[in-house]
Amino acid sequence: MTQLFKPSPSTLGLAIRQICHKSILPISLFAIALPAFADETTNSVQDVEPETIVVTASTLKVEAPLAETPRTMAIVDQDNLEKNQFQKLDEALRYQAGVLSAPYGSDTDTDWFKVRGFDAATYLDGNRLFTTGYYVWTLEPFGLERVEILKGPASVLYGEAPPGGVVNAISKRPTDTPEGNVQLQTGNRNLKRIGVDISDYANEEGDVRYRIVGLASERDGTLDGTYNNRYYFAPSLTWDMSDDTSITFLASYKEDEGVPTSPFFPIYGTLVDTPQGKIDPSTNLGEPDYDINENKQIALSYELSHQFNDTWNIKQNGRYARTDLLLRSTYALSSDSTADLFRGLTYKEGTTDSYSLDNQVIGKWYGDRTENTLLMGLDLQYFKNKDGSNTTANMGTINAFDPVYGQFTPADPAATTYARIKKEQASLYAKHQLKIDGKWIATIGGRFDDVSVKNDGDDISTDNFSLNGGLMYLSEIGLSPYVSYAESFEVEASIDPTTNKVYKPLEGEQVEAGVKYTPEFIDGYMNIALFNIEQNNGLVTSQTSTAMTQAGKVQSKGVEVETILNPTDELALAVNYTYNKSEYNPSENAPKRRTALIPKHMASAQADYNFAQLGAEKLTIGGAVRYIGSSFGYFYNQTEQVEKTLKVPSYTVFDMRAQYDINNQWQAQLNVSNLFDKEYVSVCDYWCYYGEERSVIATLNYRW
Repeated sequence: MTQLFKPSPSTLGLAIRQICHKSILPISLFAIALPAFADETTNSVQDVEPETIVVTASTLKVEAPLAETPRTMAIVDQDNLEKNQFQKLDEALRYQAGVLSAPYGSDTDTDWFKVRGFDAATYLDGNRLFTTGYYVWTLEPFGLERVEILKGPASVLYGEAPPGGVVNAISKRPTDTPEGNVQLQTGNRNLKRIGVDISDYANEEGDVRYRIVGLASERDGTLDGTYNNRYYFAPSLTWDMSDDTSITFLASYKEDEGVPTSPFFPIYGTLVDTPQGKIDPSTNLGEPDYDINENKQIALSYELSHQFNDTWNIKQNGRYARTDLLLRSTYALSSDSTADLFRGLTYKEGTTDSYSLDNQVIGKWYGDRTENTLLMGLDLQYFKNKDGSNTTANMGTINAFDPVYGQFTPADPAATTYARIKKEQASLYAKHQLKIDGKWIATIGGRFDDVSVKNDGDDISTDNFSLNGGLMYLSEIGLSPYVSYAESFEVEASIDPTTNKVYKPLEGEQVEAGVKYTPEFIDGYMNIALFNIEQNNGLVTSQTSTAMTQAGKVQSKGVEVETILNPTDELALAVNYTYNKSEYNPSENAPKRRTALIPKHMASAQADYNFAQLGAEKLTIGGAVRYIGSSFGYFYNQTEQVEKTLKVPSYTVFDMRAQYDINNQWQAQLNVSNLFDKEYVSVCDYWCYYGEERSVIATLNYRW
């Protein structure tokens, strides 16, 4: 190895080391919560036999092998993020079983995905990324180490959240050894991007380490006249205070500026044929010279860990996040009979601020036949939103086949009105895992949440108790059947006018049964899961009054099959299949019908082959195929006073990638999604949406 990997700081590291020596003392104030009675010395924790695939504490909050978890989880690791060069979070989920990714096509300002037929909550390093309306927190994949998906309700660990589960992204942080990467990218739609990722020692001892991740990019959107420019900077610092105590500080700043994509197309000309043919997928039905998206995000966080002794350790994660948004986005209303469309304007100007603090106590001890893991926690969350809206614009009409821009009356900024929302959550939770004779694993957990919402004078408070549990058997041949139960809840931030009381929370329940298989004769892993999720208390139209009633029920059940195989050193395979039947009742006592957007069948397959056997070990070529089955949506025709059911055909798209290692430091890469540039409608529900066109990205990496 070269001298770059010796335990000594680089020139940049020396400069940062000087700064750290002058300023590290005040930082240590974060550690004052450590009890003075902590043991001075701690024996090493009992060794655990290494596993092939391990889920870190970031999502389950306690370290546990994936093969010994009685629930379905998936991981998009660093290797997958790099070899696919995903540009958005929803792209990173496109090959995962049970996940419908980017149903609305390529959206420059939002990540869209459904997990098991429901929305899922997004977290960063175990801290909630609060979303309300158009105030969404978007992640930069270049700044991530991996993405973890916990499928199904997860309120015992994370409190209020939709029943789809949790998508937890893990930020890059200082590495144990120095490393670096400078990345250059270009591609279609005028893509230009440069990224820098450096991790090094900040002192001679190596117990203070830093990492700096930065990126600048610009690219046109899929619609005419749209684009997005991004600047991203994420420094982090880890300080190993002792063998038992460590703290990591993370910060990030991201700024997006551009003309947003407004991918809302009418049924007429997309799903419905017309004499003029189909609407071109690049048609912009907004106002390119008026629409704007300016979104700034800043986050400051820390992760503190202290090991008291062989049994007990504590962790504390704190985070502050802020977004600042200005959004003007013109959209066309849908129609199933004409290309002349009325238009509206989404106008948002405001900020969000959030604070979260998760305190965890983890105990691990052993009996003659048992292994116990106990997690206890106190979770505090606070969120506020200052939301500015404006309805004074008159955006006129537009023809979808011959758009003419500039014929509108803009919104008057002075007429912007503001609403303020505050949300607080305080939670106590506990989870116990018992392993008996190395064969049986049983888990049980509970959580009490107290949630309050203040919406411009309306105070809404509710509490909820959530449960989960699981049972798994570890056989000697690597076959592990399991069953689990989990709950979720979401607060309805409104009051029932018939009772003048707060609506009950939306309550989700999941029963899952499956089997995980880790064969000894081949490097691989398989998970087959059957799930049934029911969400109750949804708001639907009442048959006896004009008020909404909580008679809504959504049921999503199905099967997921996930397989990862490495049959040879040169070949890697991944195959996933999902069957998902999702239904709901649209009004009180109404019969069930298919949930909009959710296909019954989804599948994907990936393969990567290194040509070492042919004497070209520097070349790796891979490909992927994605199949999304037919789905349904609904459109109410105001003229005919009738609701119509829309059926969207299935589609299949292919992706490819190629990587060539020029030498130990230089690497060239090519990624193409939608290889054959297939034009297709991805989903419809009132509007219709085109899937993303072909995307070509060429990457050059310099690593050390």
